[in-house]
Formats: sequence, structure tokens, C-alpha cells
Amino acid sequence: MRDFDIVIVGGGPAGMAAAISAREHGIENIVIFERDSELGGILNQCIHNGFGLHTFKEELTGPEYAERYADKVRDMNIPYETDTMVLDISKDRVVTILSRKRGVEEIRAKAVILAMGCRERPRGALNIPGFRPQGVYTAGTAQKLVNCEGYVPGKEVVILGSGDIGLIMARRMTLEGAHVAAVAELMPYSSGLKRNIVQCLDDFGIPLLLSHTVVDIKGKEKLEGVVIAEVDSTNTPIAGTEQFYPCDTLLLSCGLIPENELSKNCGITLDPRTNGPVVDEGLETDIDGVFACGNVLHVHDLVDFVSEESARAGESAAAFVKRGCTPDDTAAIKVVPKNGVRYTVPAEIHTSDLLGDVHIRFRVTGVFKDCSVVIKAGEEELVRRKNRILVPSEMLDIIIKKDKLAGVNCDITAEIEEV
Repeated sequence: MRDFDIVIVGGGPAGMAAAISAREHGIENIVIFERDSELGGILNQCIHNGFGLHTFKEELTGPEYAERYADKVRDMNIPYETDTMVLDISKDRVVTILSRKRGVEEIRAKAVILAMGCRERPRGALNIPGFRPQGVYTAGTAQKLVNCEGYVPGKEVVILGSGDIGLIMARRMTLEGAHVAAVAELMPYSSGLKRNIVQCLDDFGIPLLLSHTVVDIKGKEKLEGVVIAEVDSTNTPIAGTEQFYPCDTLLLSCGLIPENELSKNCGITLDPRTNGPVVDEGLETDIDGVFACGNVLHVHDLVDFVSEESARAGESAAAFVKRGCTPDDTAAIKVVPKNGVRYTVPAEIHTSDLLGDVHIRFRVTGVFKDCSVVIKAGEEELVRRKNRILVPSEMLDIIIKKDKLAGVNCDITAEIEEV
């Protein structure tokens, strides 16, 4: 049985950033396991630009961003094994893997970092009536077909959901010669970034139908079209608003789900709001020595934030190994979301032995204008930040200085105060 100080599950931007950080903090015996044939994860199919503005202060495509990290992994001689699937992780950090070269193998780890990313919500989770004809794809699958395989799924397209991948694919399909008839969004606001709405829809004259959804899929062998209807405030289709859109392709961009089967099997507690692990300020789960970062923890809107968060996970895992794999038994205080804050990462903080300032990341439950984000410990105000507008599609990051948390021994609340 091979032994490693830190095993990292996933070789995408999160896994690579965590590995680099752990090496920079003094841990030599590291390995990355990646189920694909190369490092980079989902970035390898994201050929559009817009990545790296925070991390590298320049605009990069997805493959360029991934290459910067992959080159650094290789320059630092961090071992990685591709075409390797992690099958199981035990509570005592024994990792079971499957690869062509070695078959099934068990690996001992002092610490494990989960960086498996997320997957798209499939049609089966959406309860749309109709048969299962050829022509219904998730937006990410269509992206891989177009950008990596060189296939265009169809010529007449409707997109359900205004997530960032769906918005980007509306532009991509248009550039490939297809006609995108509409993007339908169930909510009264888009779930994608404002810049993507402008650059991918407005610039190409593609209509965004807010408070609309697909209520029927027509066609048995091949997709013939979809019926789109307006919905009311309870997301119930309004009778009489149905409209038929002929199309040969329906792309689904209806949210992302953290890839947490390994986490569940390991016995890690998951947050029902994020579908990711519950973690503390060091991104450690409730299983000692198991950390989580990136989209497997909660879905991010910018890969730059994934890299920054994952670097903290690598630092925390390195600190865990250095102190002899002994857990932090000091009492943790809860971080409680209230009044418009949907969730927080972390969900708890050990204030007695912080490595540095604490990042509180969260999303809001709706659209808020002229408001303030307020972080409190009891009645003491730790942070207040004013905002012109907050929307659920943009993840927020509030930093609490380390000295502000010294001596705090009651629950911390995060809430939105409207003027």
C-alpha cells in the first residue's frame, strides 16, 4: 500500500491550486488523482475568454488558465496520475482507486482534499413532460461536442435556464451557424452573470424569457419542438400563455450539483442548501483530515475564486499534516445565515487558532437593492458592506480580519439589511 501525506481527488483548477499551495507550505509527499486523461477539468472545454482577471490580471481562455496551473504543477514536480478513478474514501483516509496501469489499489493518506467539481442537473431532475427524443442535451455536453469533438448538435436551438454555461452556449451555437430562438428562465431574474447576458444574448439579439419554462417536449424519435409557457409567482405555468417553438435541439442549463458521492460514502455531513460538505474556516469537513474546496464545496461563478479558496484548503491540509494529524478539538462557533443570506461557507469557525483572516462566502436568496451585508457576533458588528444591488447569480466574499474574531465566543450571523 502506497502512503502519501496529502491525496487530492480531482485535477481541475481546484485540485491543482490545492496541490501547489500544499507544496508551498512545506508538504512534499503529494499526489493528484484525475479521472480524465489530462489535468484541467472542465476548463479544457471552456475555450471562451474571461478567466484569470483576478488571479493573473489578464484575460485568458479556460485552457490557457488551466495550462498555467498545470505547468506549475509540473515545474514543482508534484506527482499526478490521470485516467485514475477514486472509488472510495474511508473515514480513516484510505483511498481506493482504479486505474488501467495498477487496477484497484488502496492508498493511505494523512490528509485528503476533495476537489471533484460539479455536474449539471439532468432532464430527469426537471420533470418535463414528453418522450426522450434525440436532441436534448445539457449545455455542458453540447459545449464539449462543439469545442472538443467538432460536432454541432443542431441548427434550431432553444435553451432552458440562464446559467452561465447556457448563456455562453447561446453565443457559441450562434457563432457556429445555428439559430437560437430563445433562452427561457423559470425565475424572474437570470441565474447567470450580467456580463454574460450582455455579451452572449444582447449582443446577438437572442431573447431572454424571464418567468418562463418548458412545459412540453414534442417529438418521439427526434426533437420537433418545445412548448414554453409563462409562470406565476409560485412557478406554476399560466394557462393560455403556451407558445410552440420548433427546434431540433434543446439545451438544459438548469443549475449545477456538487459531485459528492464520495463525500456521502465517507460519512461527511452535507449542507442541503449547497449540496456540498459542511466545513470550518480551514475548509475541513467533519471527518478529521478531509478537506473540500472548489465547486464540490459550493458552486462558484468565477474560477479565480475557486483557485483562491483551494489554495486555502491546501494550506490548511498542510497545517494538519504538520501538527501530526491531530484534530482541532477547540470549540467552534456557528456562522448562521439570516434575512436574505441563503448559506455561508464556512458554516463554523474555530476562533482560537486561526491561520489568517476568514473569508465568508455566500449567495443571497433574491434581488436586493441599496442594501448592506452585515456580519455580527451577538450585538457586535464585525463587518458592514454597502451594495447597490445583490443578485443570487453572484457569489459574495466578505473578509473578517483575524483580530476581529479574537475572543468571539458566540454565534456569528450574516444578513442583509435593506434601506
